[in-house]
Parts: sequence; C-alpha cells; structure tokens
Amino acid sequence: MTDRYASFVQSAAGRALVKRLGLPDPPRLRRHHPGDPLLAGPALLGAATGGRLAEPIAKILTAAGVELADPAANPSGDTPQRYGALLFDATGITDSTELRQLYDFFHPQARAVLPSGRVIVLGTPPQECPTPREATAQRALEGLVRSIGKEFGRGTTAQLVYVSGTAADDPAHSAGTITSLESTVRFLLSGRSAYVSGQVIRVGGGAASVPADWDRPLDGQVVLVTGAARGIGAALAKVLARDGAKVVALDIPAAGDALAAVANDIGGTAVQLDLTAPDAPTRLAEHLASRHGRVDVVVHNAGITRDKTLGRMDADRWDQVIDVNLSSQERINDVLLERELIPAGGRIISVSSIAGIAGNRGQTNYATSKAGVIGLVDSLAPALRERGISVNAVAPGFIETRLTARIPLVVREAGRRMNSLAQGGLPVDVAETIGWLAWPASGAVSGNVVRVCGQSLLGA
Repeated sequence: MTDRYASFVQSAAGRALVKRLGLPDPPRLRRHHPGDPLLAGPALLGAATGGRLAEPIAKILTAAGVELADPAANPSGDTPQRYGALLFDATGITDSTELRQLYDFFHPQARAVLPSGRVIVLGTPPQECPTPREATAQRALEGLVRSIGKEFGRGTTAQLVYVSGTAADDPAHSAGTITSLESTVRFLLSGRSAYVSGQVIRVGGGAASVPADWDRPLDGQVVLVTGAARGIGAALAKVLARDGAKVVALDIPAAGDALAAVANDIGGTAVQLDLTAPDAPTRLAEHLASRHGRVDVVVHNAGITRDKTLGRMDADRWDQVIDVNLSSQERINDVLLERELIPAGGRIISVSSIAGIAGNRGQTNYATSKAGVIGLVDSLAPALRERGISVNAVAPGFIETRLTARIPLVVREAGRRMNSLAQGGLPVDVAETIGWLAWPASGAVSGNVVRVCGQSLLGA
C-alpha cells in the first residue's frame, strides 16, 4: 500500500506546502540493505562519572566499523561536526542531582544528529539498584529518551537499554550479557530498527554466541514462522532466510498457493496446518522432529481479527480470535517444550500489538488476545531462563498491509501520522526486529515487549 501523502511531501511542492502550513512531515527512513554500514556518520560516545559500560561500548562500536568521534575535540558544540549516533553511558548516575550530566552531553548536540540518526542511552535496571535514589535516577532515563525521540526529528530514533550488572560474578553470563549488548547496539544503530523508537530494552544475564558473520547471524538455525503466507509473515520468512536461517513456513491450507510461493522464493519448506485443530501441536512437533530434529526459533505470527464492539460481538468472534492469537501459541509451546524440541539457546518470539497495550475500540477480542501474548512473555521468560531459552514479543503499530489498506481513509491517515515518525511502518520493520531477537547473539535479551510503531502516541 502506497502512502501518497508521504510521497508528495518528498517533492519540492510538497516540502514547501508542509513548511508553510505546519503539516506532518514524514522523513525518509534509513532501512537496512545488505552491505550497508551501521551508520552514515561517526558516533559520539559519552559517559556519566563512574559509568561501567563506556569501555565495552567503545569496543563494540570499533568492532562494528563505526568511527568514534573525539568529544574533547568539540566540547562546546560550536563546530559543524555531525553525528550518525549519540550514545551515553548513564550507569554511573546514582542520584537525581547527577542527571545534569545528561543535559550537559545532549544539549550541545541536539541539532548535530544526521537524518535517520540514532540515540542510545544505557542504564542499570532500577530493580537492581542498591539504593532508592539510584533507582529513581535510573527510572528517570525513560522520560529523557522518549522525549528525545519526539524532539530530534528527521527520522532520528531514541532508545533506552537497561543492562544488568548482576551477572558480573558469573563469567559465562557476563560474557553473554556483553554479546547480547553488542547484538542490541548493532540492531539499534542499523537501518533494521528504522521504525523502532522510544523503547526500553532490557539485557540481562544469559548465554549468547557471537556469529561468525554478522551479515548472516542465523546461519544453520531452524526457524518456524506461522502465518507466513502473506504480509508480515512473508516478510519475516524473507528476512530470516536472508540472515541464513532454514525457514519452515506455516499457514492454513486455504493459503497453500501463497505459502508455497513464499517457501519457494526463500528456499524454505512449507507446512499447511490449521493451528486450532486439536492435533495441530502434535502434528507440528512430529514434522519438526522428523525433518530437522529441533527448532531453534519459533515465531508465533499467525493471527486474525473479527472486529465488532463488545455489545454487538457474537461468541464465535470472541472464541476464534482468542484461540488463534493466544491459546494456539500456548498449546504449541507446551508440546515443543515438553518434547525438548527447542534446545538451549532457543528462541520463542510472539507477535503482539499496540492494541494489546492501549486497547482499541471494536477490538476487545483482539486486544485481549494480544495483551495475553504479553502475559505469555512475562510468565515464560523467568520459567525458561534456566533452560537457556529466551522469550520476547514485538508489538506492531500501524503497519502498511492489505488489512490496514481497508481502514477508512480518515482513520488510516490518523494511524499513519500519530507517531514520532509521522508515517506507517512496513512489514519488513517488524521482520527485522524479530530477526534481531532471533539471533543467537541476543540470548540475554528476554522478557521484552518491543513496540514497532514509530513511537506511537497510543499507549506511549
């Protein structure tokens, strides 16, 4: 689906009209293409006094081929140096009076970020802080980051990454945390995260492995994608295969032709299966066991809508949506985990929705199911930590698909513009985010719900 308004804004006449009338100005977003550098310019790295992450972050940036700017060369911001990213290690902030260090770093550089630039602030999870004052100061970082995401403009995104320090005495978990921090920083700096902004991501202790090739971080991984015949599911299959995965694409028999086309295009395999059938989990488990012996990544993408206001909704509409969007995920997880088909280092990734966070008129069934997906992540993450399996979800906002194309014009335009990037996202934006969560290098990223919504004003 084409966003004609965004295309018009890119023209000379459109830019003049937007400036004159103060209309929404959707920027052209920088998206990932294989072989692209992570950034279009150097990165400026700052740190609060006593921060613990500046050194590993500097090593991560250098290893990723990112040029590090010298902050001492331009302390006042008077020269025209422009940056592809601003990163600040705020883990040393232990009191609200020390938050001034954030102002001192970001204030001079607020206009120095290149279009589609990146801002990343690193902190300590408040629940791990030894004093209430430190926890208070670390929680304050969320307001800073979300405001920057709304202020800097021109496609710039801003994220807060809370990095656990509790695994410091366990060398394996500490190494996994740094590896997952690297995978997270690489994702957030790159064009893969074009439509992700204003997010709080938690990196905890856990095992993770560095890929031999960061351009193919899923080499050798067996990945199941449900609902793969079209839309976000088809984009998922394509991105995961591009990153090296052996993709098992699943959808209902009625979508068989489209599913086969997707599988053939990526060199994957197709499975026609109705996930709501009583024997579906067993049949799926037997297929994965006989063909691959395991499944490293399970992506629960299949979902439906049956919209009506609650007072006018019949029971079948309610039951169908809950069953497909939530209960089927639980049944499949139970069987795959019971049969130990998801090995240590495995991933379970579910697709939720911003509707599950903010609710939506006419979608009580859908919002309930998608909030349940968030509950699934919250409950499974600690339960599976000892097995080395991570569980996360993504929550898309307005994504340009055949379903959103059916929304009435006024509502559709509101959905597109009511976010910090003033445009809808693309299926590939959801796929890239799930791809990062699927990487073996992201093992210490678990229990997260990452919104892919351009920092939507709904539920913000």
